[in-house]
Amino acid sequence: MVIVALGKFGITITPLVAALGAVAFGSALALQGPLSNYGSGLTIILTRPFVVGDTIKNQNVIGIVEEIKLAYTWLITEDGERITISNNRIIGEILHNSYANLIVEASIGISYESDTEEVVAIILKILEGSTTVVKVPEPQVGIERFGESAIIIGVRYWVSTKQYYHVMYRVN
Repeated sequence: MVIVALGKFGITITPLVAALGAVAFGSALALQGPLSNYGSGLTIILTRPFVVGDTIKNQNVIGIVEEIKLAYTWLITEDGERITISNNRIIGEILHNSYANLIVEASIGISYESDTEEVVAIILKILEGSTTVVKVPEPQVGIERFGESAIIIGVRYWVSTKQYYHVMYRVN
């Protein structure tokens, strides 16, 4: 009604309408990011692809979920670093959820003259003797491949995310 009245007084309203449109467009663009975060947060809360305490890997970032907010998720690393990830960076991306554990994968080269069964047995004994290696799922050890100058033994076992590097270095 005010705009119509301004037109009756001879004031051109076209630039005013254009300015209002530009302000509305700019506001919509400015709110796009935060609204996307909140929408993604709502999706995470409703679908629960992970919960507090799970270990997730997203875009080469690994950590234990400490808190899930509407706009972002907090992860904690083994070193105690807090990582904040916007929820719109989680939804629509590949998400690895290994719950409370992480897998350690290693390769060991041995000579072709070595007794592979004995090497596998020794590695399994070390893993089974460690109280910090998760027992279920069981560790996996076997011939991974045959290299040019060595037989490559593959080793896979699970450890608590909170002690990942500590246990891996200790087992190595």
